Amino acid sequence: MRGSTHALKAMGGALAAVLSATALTGCGGGVSTGGSGPDGIVSSSWGDPQNPLEPANTNEVQGGKVLDMLFRGLKRYDPRTGAAQDMLAERIDTTDSITFHITVKDGWSFSNGEKVTARSFVDAWNYGAYLKNAQKNAYFFGYIDGYDQVHPAEGDPTATTLSGLTVTGDRTFTVRLSQKFSTWPDTLGYAAFAPLPRTFYDDHAGWLAKPVGNGPYSVDSYVRGSQMSLRRWDGYPGPDKPLNGGVDLRVYIDNNTAYTDLVAGNLDLVDDVPASQLRNVKQDLGDRYINTPAGIIQTLAFPYYDKRWNTPNGYKLRTGLSMAINRPSITSRIFRNTRTPAKDWTSPVLGVDGGFKDTLCGDSCVYDPARARKLVQEGGGIPGGTMKISYNADTGSHKEWVDAVCNSINNALRSDRACVGNPLGTFADFRNQVTQSKMSGPFRAGWQMDYPLIQNFLQPLYYTGASSNDGKWSNRTFDGLVDRANAESDTATAVRTFQQAEEVVRDQMAAIPLWYQNGSAGYAPRISNVALNPFSVPVYNEIKVA
Repeated sequence: MRGSTHALKAMGGALAAVLSATALTGCGGGVSTGGSGPDGIVSSSWGDPQNPLEPANTNEVQGGKVLDMLFRGLKRYDPRTGAAQDMLAERIDTTDSITFHITVKDGWSFSNGEKVTARSFVDAWNYGAYLKNAQKNAYFFGYIDGYDQVHPAEGDPTATTLSGLTVTGDRTFTVRLSQKFSTWPDTLGYAAFAPLPRTFYDDHAGWLAKPVGNGPYSVDSYVRGSQMSLRRWDGYPGPDKPLNGGVDLRVYIDNNTAYTDLVAGNLDLVDDVPASQLRNVKQDLGDRYINTPAGIIQTLAFPYYDKRWNTPNGYKLRTGLSMAINRPSITSRIFRNTRTPAKDWTSPVLGVDGGFKDTLCGDSCVYDPARARKLVQEGGGIPGGTMKISYNADTGSHKEWVDAVCNSINNALRSDRACVGNPLGTFADFRNQVTQSKMSGPFRAGWQMDYPLIQNFLQPLYYTGASSNDGKWSNRTFDGLVDRANAESDTATAVRTFQQAEEVVRDQMAAIPLWYQNGSAGYAPRISNVALNPFSVPVYNEIKVA
C-alpha cells in the first residue's frame, strides 16, 4: 500500500489535551475488558496513521486497516483469495475498456443514515483527484478523462471536476477513461475509490475528528497517539456483518511491548509479531500464532532526486549492493523463515498466471561478494564512502534486519563503514521525511498490494510521477511498456507486457528487492476465527469473542 497519509495534527493535539497522562503514553497496556460473546470488543495493536483517514489520502497500512472497517466500495477483495468481487456494484459494463457504465446497488447507506448514491462516488472521486485538495492517492484517478485539468503536473487546475465522470441517475454513473484499461474495474476495491457522505464536505473538520463511512463498523472515539474505538454498526446491509461488538485499536510505539501485552493477557491481537519474538512465539502462543503468505514485498528504495545516487552508471552500484546482501541468511536467522528471499519485484501470491516470475531478478538477487565489489567500483562507489539505510524505529522490527543487511554489505565489500542503519523515530516521522524527499541515501520501502494485479506492484512505485514513487525514479521505456500493458484487452498479453516493464526495473535496479513477507499475527485465547487476508490485515469482522 502506498506510502503517505497526513495531518490530524492540530486536531489531534486538541483532543489529546483532554486525556490523562496515562492515556497518552502511546504504548498500549491496560487489562482487556472487552466483554464476551457477539457484543465482545476485540483489542488490537495499531500504529498511528501518518495522515487523516480520508480514503483518497490514506496510502499506508495502519490507516488502511481502519478504512477497511469503515468503508465498502464498488468492489471488495475476497479475504481468502484476494479476488475482486462486487460489493456496492450491481453492474459494471463496458464494450471498449474505455467507457464503463456503473450501477450502484440499492439499499446502502452511511452510518449517519444518508443514502449511498452514484453521486456519493462521483463527488468523492472528484474530491480525491482535485490538486488543491492535496490527496496522496489522487494518482489513482489519473486514468479518468480530465485528470490533467483537475490535477496538472504544473500550474493551477483549469477544472474542479473530472470530465470523464457523469452521473446519469440516482444509482448510475459513467466513467470514461483516457486510455484502454481492461482490468480497471478490479482496482475499485481500493480504499481511494470509496464513497463519501455529504458531511465530509459540509463539516470537514468534524468528519476528520470522527470519520463516517458505510462499512460494518463506525467510529466511537479516536484520540491520535492513543486509541481508536470502532463499534459494530447494526444498520450495515452488507453480507460481511461483524461477528463481534467492535475493535479497539491501541497505539503502540514498540511492537515488542504489544507482544508482551498479548502474552500477559492485556491485549487480544497483535498483527505483526516482532522478529525478536519469533524464536519464542510457538512456545508462547501455540496454534494461536498465524504465519501465512501475503502480498507484501520489502525493498530498498533510492533518492533519485539526489544526484549522487542518480548517475549514468548508478545501476551498477545498485546491482552490486543487491548482490552484497545475503537474503537467505537474513530471512532464516532474523525472520525465522517468515520471509522468503525475493526473486522479482512482485509477490508469489499473484501466481504465475498473474505475473509472478521467480527467475526475473536472476543473478542480481544472488549473494556474490566478488561480483558485488566489482560492480560497486564500476558504479562509482558508495557516495561519500558510507550509506545510511533509513527506517522507522517504532514498528516492524526494522532495526534487526537493517543491521543485518548492513553487516552483509560491509562483509561483502570488505569495509566496516560502507553501510549503517539510520533510525528515524515513528512511522509518521519516517513517512513525512520520505514524502518530502528528504532522504540522503537508501530507505526501506515495504509495499503491501492494494489489489492483486501485477500492475499494482509496478506502476504506483516506478512510473514517472506515480503516487508512491518516493525515490522519483523515471524511465521512458518502463512508462511506455506500462501504458501498453494497461491498454491490452487480453489479460495474458497484458501480464507479459508488464513483465517486460519489470525487466527494465531489474536492468536499472530501480529498487533492490529484499524479500517477500508473510503475514504474522498472534492472538489471545478469548478470541477465535482469526485470519489474515492476502494483504496481511486481520479480517476483523470475522473475529469471535468467547
